Amino acid sequence: MNPTLPTTALELRSLVQADGTLQISVESVPVPTPGPDDVLIQMQAAPINPSDIGLLLGPADLSTVQVAGSAERPVATARIPERAMPGMAARVGQSMAVGNEGSGLVVAAGASPAAQALLGRTVAVIGGAMYTQYRAMPAAQCLVLPPGTTAAEGASCFVNPLTALGMVETMKREGHTALVHTAAASNLGQMLNKLCQRDGIALVNIVRKPEQAALLRSIGAQYVCDSNAPTFMAELTDALAATGATLAFDATGGGTLAGQILQCMEAAINRTAKEYSRYGSAVHKQVYLYGHLDTRPTEIQRTFGMAWGVGGWLLFPFLNKIGPAATQALRERVASELKTTFASRYARTVSLAGALSADAIALYGPRNTGAKVLIDPSL
Repeated sequence: MNPTLPTTALELRSLVQADGTLQISVESVPVPTPGPDDVLIQMQAAPINPSDIGLLLGPADLSTVQVAGSAERPVATARIPERAMPGMAARVGQSMAVGNEGSGLVVAAGASPAAQALLGRTVAVIGGAMYTQYRAMPAAQCLVLPPGTTAAEGASCFVNPLTALGMVETMKREGHTALVHTAAASNLGQMLNKLCQRDGIALVNIVRKPEQAALLRSIGAQYVCDSNAPTFMAELTDALAATGATLAFDATGGGTLAGQILQCMEAAINRTAKEYSRYGSAVHKQVYLYGHLDTRPTEIQRTFGMAWGVGGWLLFPFLNKIGPAATQALRERVASELKTTFASRYARTVSLAGALSADAIALYGPRNTGAKVLIDPSL
């Protein structure tokens, strides 16, 4: 029997106003009623991923953040640069729910056996609008967490784990044998390292700071290159020659890094070339841009022949491409290795209101390594 539930709950919303003001607030919303095949989840944990920040903060200038309102109902505002407003045209005036994934306790369920079977279970879900106290979802889309797993441990079991698995699956499907990953000290990067070590896949990690390199080496990473070191290009070429990596996933997106990776791939391949070709090596080299940490234009200087490609890669289109059966297999692996390969760490846990404090925004807004924040809407 479903317990007595409140009629309204709190939800975090993001609004772009016509005057170029971003407004983030905690609003009252009706508690949804689950349909026959749905469950109602009391949300207890939802991570702030880089993909969430894109919707939550948009292109706002974080140096202009101001917080007003009460402690329970704060309102954070920031200015959006005028040059960025054309890209916001489709969302001006729309109060948007945020949060790709999360987990919590099923407190109500529809009449179907599948929904009823989840009552009282802790589940993880993905589907947007997770920064809320109550979220209705189809029972078929819920991942039941293994016994003894907390909501916080299961909160990040979709975006980062499936991205890491998707990168490895892309590598296999496209005929590559090793990987390159940038911004590699991130939560995702650490997860990818553990996955590749477990599966015996060579991984070349690119970071920006010595302490990030040290962090990765401390968890067993063999190939780590600092892009700010004067010896970066030589060290990257050595790592690529040792691993044979011809596929890279670049989280920075802008600047020269993608082109540098392709250049070093070509140099590594040419070390064992049997004959010279004015068209470059015939080995295909691929860089996928999957993030936009560097907002500059992507610069490619063609010094690596003609067998290369640069494109975009996103998780959800990839999952749609491989189909439900293959996606379910990946999800089942995540569930089985949730406390090992796919474990996540958080710098801070905050309430819905706490996520709008100036110091919290300053922590997660720049998307720095080690600054992952978890929202507990039940606080």
